[in-house]
This record gives sequence, structure tokens and C-alpha cells, in this order.
Amino acid sequence: MLALSIVLIKLWLFFPLQAENIKDVELALSYWQQGPLSKAQSSLKTRRPVSMLVQDAMAGMREQQSLTLLKQALSCQATDKINQFCMLLRPLEVIANLSPLLGLMGTVLGMISAFQKMEAAGNQVDPSILSGEIWQALLTTVVGLAVAIPVVAAYHLLDRKVERISNSMNSYVTRVFTQQTAELLSINQDQVLQNAT
Repeated sequence: MLALSIVLIKLWLFFPLQAENIKDVELALSYWQQGPLSKAQSSLKTRRPVSMLVQDAMAGMREQQSLTLLKQALSCQATDKINQFCMLLRPLEVIANLSPLLGLMGTVLGMISAFQKMEAAGNQVDPSILSGEIWQALLTTVVGLAVAIPVVAAYHLLDRKVERISNSMNSYVTRVFTQQTAELLSINQDQVLQNAT
């Protein structure tokens, strides 16, 4: 039940944001390269984490912020956002790892109980008692696996989604820094000339 609650919370977090949708980022980067720069920023949907980070990178570049400070600020922002997305994934991983072990422990305890009853019966062993105990013991393993399999699948799906978002953030912010437009270069040159005079 806890695992299902975590999965539903994570899906509720990811899907309304459309965190992996980067169509607006691609459009903004094409404006960023060709101009106008203001259109590049306004075309971004800042609800989305990648779009928000790209917009902040563009704003920092246009405002001539120190590249070192801007990169540090963006790195902190990206780390905070990724940590939000990773929240509750660790308990999901723990549930996925512990479920089969708890099932196995139930099986071992059931087998111990079956052998204790066999020992207590001595020569008068009733096969129905033994088979009933073994059946219950094996059922705990099935329950453990039935919990673990979907939880492992959900964990890896959500973990991969976070990884893709993180890679997108890194890739698109890097493109903002490396694809300086003619408009941005002329702003930089004007700034250098003003500082020289």
C-alpha cells in the first residue's frame, strides 16, 4: 500500500509538469541561435524544470552575468530540482528490495514450523498437516514477489525518468552557453567597447 501511494505521488508530480517535454526548449534554442533573443525566452514554458533552467541561463547570458557565478547558480537550481524528483524513490527501492526477503523469511519460518510438527508427530506423521504448512510457507514467497516485481518496475521507470530530466537539463543549458548568437555577440562587443572607453 505504501509503495502504491509513493508511485501515485510521483506520477502526480511528473505528469502535470510534462517534465520530459522539450519541444518549447528546442524552439527557444532555435530563436536563441537565430534571434530575436527576447522571443527565445518568451517561448519557454517555465512550469517545466528544463524550460525554467534554460530560461534562467538565457536571462543570465543576456544580462552579462559572470559565467562562473551563473553556472554555479544553475547547477544549484538543477540539483534542487533533481532532488525534488528523487524524493521518495529511496523508500520505493527499499520496499522493492525487502519484499522478496520478507517472503523468503516467511517461507523459512513456515518450513521450520512444518518440520517441528513432523518431529512432534513422531511415527504418526499426517501428510495433510505437512502439506498445509508447506503451502502456507510458499504462499509468503509468492506474496513477497507479487509486491516486489511491480515495485521494482515502477522504481526503475521513475528513476530513468529523473535521469532523462537531469541529462536534458545539462544538455540544453550547455547549448545555451555554446550557441551564442550574433545578437548576443554584438551585445558583448558593445559592452567591451564601453568598458574600454
